[in-house]
Amino acid sequence: QVQLVESGGGLVQAGGSLRLSCAASGSIFSINAMGWYRQAPGKQRELVAAISRRGSTNYADSVKGRFTISRDNAKNTVYLQMNSLKPEDTAVYYCNADVEAIPYWGQGTQVTVSS
Repeated sequence: QVQLVESGGGLVQAGGSLRLSCAASGSIFSINAMGWYRQAPGKQRELVAAISRRGSTNYADSVKGRFTISRDNAKNTVYLQMNSLKPEDTAVYYCNADVEAIPYWGQGTQVTVSS
């Protein structure tokens, strides 16, 4: 079994920064893609950013230039650095990992950006 544990969410003013972390543990041989999704109230879950095992990245248009995804393969951890936060970034952020072709999700961490 694989567990993903997120941390780093919280309340921040518009223009501020937060860094999310997600550590995978359990029976892991290798992790392929890892990513961050978010879900705002009344909206569907959407991809924020993803990173391959080799480090290739892709971002939602709404966060390009503000968010940076990175990973540490030795620690099975993925990060999301969020800068210049906007109220519309408010959502529950979920970590996702493709572990040997099986998707796993974290429990989610709340990010609230006040105006």
